[in-house]
Amino acid sequence: MITDSFDNKTEPVVRLEHFYGEKRHLTDICLVLLSHEIHRAVLEKYHCEKIAEIPMSNGITPVYTFENAGQKLAFYLSPIGSAMAAHFTAEANWLTGAEKFIMFGSAGSLDAEKTNGKFIVPTEAYRDEGMSYHYAPPADYIAVKNCEKVARIFAELKIPYTTGRVWTTDAFLMETAGHLAKRRAEGCIAVEMELAGVQAVSDYYGYDLYDFLAAGDVLSEEDYDADGLPDANHNLDKFHIALEIAKRI
Repeated sequence: MITDSFDNKTEPVVRLEHFYGEKRHLTDICLVLLSHEIHRAVLEKYHCEKIAEIPMSNGITPVYTFENAGQKLAFYLSPIGSAMAAHFTAEANWLTGAEKFIMFGSAGSLDAEKTNGKFIVPTEAYRDEGMSYHYAPPADYIAVKNCEKVARIFAELKIPYTTGRVWTTDAFLMETAGHLAKRRAEGCIAVEMELAGVQAVSDYYGYDLYDFLAAGDVLSEEDYDADGLPDANHNLDKFHIALEIAKRI
C-alpha cells in the first residue's frame, strides 16, 4: 500500500550524482514559480543567467539566477503536481546548492469568507497525493514548518493574509462534494496540488520551504466559481512578495 512506501532504513539505488556528478553551490535561495506568465515577466525584467538545466525525456527546464537587492536568487518554472514539483526541488538543490525554497502558487478556496481578499499561509497539508508517502511516515497531514515565519513577514509587510490547513490532491477532477465536506470539517480552507509532497521532500533532505498561496477559484458543494483563477495564477504580486520574503530569511 502507498502508506507503506516510506523506507529510510535502506539506501536509494538511483542518486542525483549519477546524473550530475558533484553537488554545486551557487546560491542559497531558489524561487519555485508555478506560472509561465510570471516566469516570462522575470526573464524580461531582470538580467538572468542560466546556470543549470533539469532534463526530462519530454523537455528541459532551465534554472536561472538574477540579482535583487544585492541577493543572488535562483528560479525555475516548476511542473504542476506534487510528485514532479517535489522532485524538482531535489534536483534544483543539487544543481544550485539552494537550501531555502520559496514556493507560491494558486489554490481553490474552500472557505470564501476566510480567504476573500487575502493570501493564504498554509499551516498543514492534507496528504491526498503519492509523493509524500515516500519521504515521510504515513499520516493524514504534514506540518508546514515555516508557516509562522511566513505569517510574520506578511504581518510586517501589512499584507492581508489568513492561515489554515490546506488539502493537497493529485486529482483535481475528483474533488467531490464528499471530499470537500470532509476536508472543510477538518479545517482546510483551500485545495492545491503541490505542497504536501514538496514539504515532505524538504523535510527529508533538510531544506527550508516557505510557501504561500493566492485563492482563485471557489469550490462548494452547490457551485464552482472559476472567475478569480487567472489572476490568482499569474498576478505578479506573488513574485514581489516572494522577493520580500527572500530578503528576510
